[in-house]
Amino acid sequence: MVRGPQYVTTKLDIDGREVVIRPVEHKDVPGVARFAAALSSHDLLFMSRDIQHARVIDAWMEAVKHGEMDTLVAISGDEIVATSGVLRDPLGWSAHVFEIRLIVSPSMRGKGLGRTMLDKCVGLAIEGGAKKLCARMTPDQSGAITLFEEAGFRGEALLRDEVCDRDGKYHDLAVLALHPERVAARRNAFGEEKDS
Repeated sequence: MVRGPQYVTTKLDIDGREVVIRPVEHKDVPGVARFAAALSSHDLLFMSRDIQHARVIDAWMEAVKHGEMDTLVAISGDEIVATSGVLRDPLGWSAHVFEIRLIVSPSMRGKGLGRTMLDKCVGLAIEGGAKKLCARMTPDQSGAITLFEEAGFRGEALLRDEVCDRDGKYHDLAVLALHPERVAARRNAFGEEKDS
């Protein structure tokens, strides 16, 4: 559930447009559906489920309601231009591992919005007790991989033919991971500003 300083509403100016980042609310469901409908089928591979289906969005909102997932939305005017999620399974063997999902509309990519959303997600995960963070994407999503690597994530696995798109084509899935305590310890020891 919504908690801590990472959930303070943030306002950005991106190319003269005000963008507000805040926790998702139930009233955002129609906007989330419009955002999802505008994404390409390849962009949807960032998600483990097809968020263009109403039942998937409903399950997503239920996960938020029950504290299994924190979700932020970025809104410009009345349009959702990015969503991010921090997922956890508190009852599983990997309760210490949180997964980050992030997707930015194509028109807003390369403008710093994804970086801000990712930074907030990492903060939320650490605040929630994460010992390890992971993110999954197809290897050809080079912009997303670069974004996560610049935040300190490193490649951990390549899963062959892990996802199947709507056309029946299989895609590999790259798994990137970040260990916040290790990164913090190295930065403290060596005075680094970024993970290298």
